[in-house]
Amino acid sequence: MKGTKPAKLLRAAVVALVLSAVFAGSAGASPVWKFNGTELSGTEKIVGAAVSSSLTIPGMTTTCGHFLYTVKISNSAGTGKGEVTELPLFECGTNTVCTVETITAEKFPWPAHLTTVASKNYLVIEGVRVSIKYGGKGCSVGGLTVPITGTAGGLLDNTTESATFSPTTFSATGTALKFGSNTVEWNGLFPTEAFEWHREQALSVS
Repeated sequence: MKGTKPAKLLRAAVVALVLSAVFAGSAGASPVWKFNGTELSGTEKIVGAAVSSSLTIPGMTTTCGHFLYTVKISNSAGTGKGEVTELPLFECGTNTVCTVETITAEKFPWPAHLTTVASKNYLVIEGVRVSIKYGGKGCSVGGLTVPITGTAGGLLDNTTESATFSPTTFSATGTALKFGSNTVEWNGLFPTEAFEWHREQALSVS
């Protein structure tokens, strides 16, 4: 029996080393912003307009013809960070009798960060707040201002330099938008491009 104790201690030490390596690898694997394959130093502003985007509350989908955004990005402590600073919305309407009287993104900046889930990279935006005032004869929420709040996770694609938001990406990142107790579905495809120091450089996350 005496001969088994060193063997057990050795096995325990090996397991500890393996676990340490796994966790160290995970800790160092946080995605960062890159331009032309080089890690971003300092800050940059990325802008763009959604190819398509809609917000769906139970029974009604709101779509905007112009869904723009501005995000200030940087890398900090080995992880990509960001702040959504602008999100102007224009030419919005619904698929019901309701009209969109006003729609406003509020309480900027919205903090954001990069994360990896199941080997895929995502942009997670926190503090989202969009207020929509609906009108129209027969509209059940006419005259009311509907606040949509919460967090949003979008899948990043280095090939197309875009972020896609959908129920699937929300589920993967554990994020959610709410109108009261109701879940709001956000579907959108957002291409990106640098607006300041890295114009026309390829943006990627890894």
